[in-house]
Amino acid sequence: AAETAVPAMAAQVSLWHHYLHAIRSREAPRAQDYQRAENTLLAVLERVHALDPRFLVDYSRDLQAFQFSLRSSEDPLDMEVPLQVNTEALLIEELGAPEPGDGPALCRLGVPREAVGLEQWRTEDVFSTSEDEGNAECCGHIVPGKVLRVLKALLVAAIVHCRHHNLIPPGSLNAASLSEEQLHLSLLVSSGWRKIRFNIVPVVRRKQGAPTLERVQLMPGLPEGTLRRILGHGVDLVPASPQHWRTSTGYPLSQLLSGLGSLQGHRLDSLSILDRVNHESWRDGGQSPGLTFDHLKMALLWASVLFPAPEDWAELQGAVYRVLVLLLCCLATRNLPHPLCPGHNLLRGCGLDLGAIYQRVERFASQPEMSLRIHVTHLGRIPPPRIDNGVQALLQLPASDPTYWTPAYFDVLLDKFQVFNIQDKDRISAMQGIFRKTKTLGTEES
Repeated sequence: AAETAVPAMAAQVSLWHHYLHAIRSREAPRAQDYQRAENTLLAVLERVHALDPRFLVDYSRDLQAFQFSLRSSEDPLDMEVPLQVNTEALLIEELGAPEPGDGPALCRLGVPREAVGLEQWRTEDVFSTSEDEGNAECCGHIVPGKVLRVLKALLVAAIVHCRHHNLIPPGSLNAASLSEEQLHLSLLVSSGWRKIRFNIVPVVRRKQGAPTLERVQLMPGLPEGTLRRILGHGVDLVPASPQHWRTSTGYPLSQLLSGLGSLQGHRLDSLSILDRVNHESWRDGGQSPGLTFDHLKMALLWASVLFPAPEDWAELQGAVYRVLVLLLCCLATRNLPHPLCPGHNLLRGCGLDLGAIYQRVERFASQPEMSLRIHVTHLGRIPPPRIDNGVQALLQLPASDPTYWTPAYFDVLLDKFQVFNIQDKDRISAMQGIFRKTKTLGTEES
């Protein structure tokens, strides 16, 4: 079967590269649109800072622009607003995760009674006095819900000021589009013909590390400078509820993605292709709920851990399938572990119809040609489906036995989809061992 697949696979190479070329042709205009929208928002945030120095402006936004240029989807982008606060002086009160698997641990930001330099964070608009009279150390807490309310009022005033003084392009944004969500403020910014939605998030920057950052060093082949930046940045805290904060992994994940871009191969190209297919096919041009760019980014990061060899990413179609088999397995088992906090299932409580999404992703993996068509002339004879109905049972195995979460297991899946083109004898032997194990399992069950 592998020999007959070679000519068909060669015929499809141009289709994948045509699709990638069409995506790349939009990267520069998308980056320019993002830059204009970001400049507009930064002008507003500079005014916010002038009105209230507790809120800083973060100019180190190159990673967001880089990610936006990779995307075809229109999911909102985070814009962090750092708080001017000495985190070394704060009391970080860890509360633990609400339930196992739900996500990062929650905490409260306590203000010590004897603290110097935190007076501006003890004002009623952002602070709640502690009800525990017996607590000799803490006099109260910085409350994320209150911080968000102050920030919203400042943004409205700043937008009005910037429009009145022509500091932002006419019609680029309107205070009416500013909506207060539970954990962020949402603002729509016009840039040319494109509208970009930003989620504005207050963030507390801590220099201390966290256990999650230790997992960064498991990523193989990353440049030393990338690891140094991630570990040196420390940990960010963002609102988790109106009362609580939580650890944010946005910065290390963005740095990891940027680091993958410095490696040889088609890692980021595979992400761009799947994000476009997700937007156009799996989400009906963005009209239906479904997977986000962040979900796909997590799948790529896991695929990069499981497939560290350069030859896995040397060929475009094969690179896409490395991420696809990982994604299919996560959808089948309804569990996408966070790369830095594996106990956190990113699909838990997402409110999506994972069964329906699985069917669409599997259909694409079996016959990708229809979704890759950009123009009617690009579609020749459609090859038969690559897989039969047995693959879903195979994809379920890691749910019942986590020891299947190995490169050899995913190599079996790649072979099923006719894209395992690795000559390494040890990998072939390990794959055959897993294949025999699944055959035995199937015999026992029948």
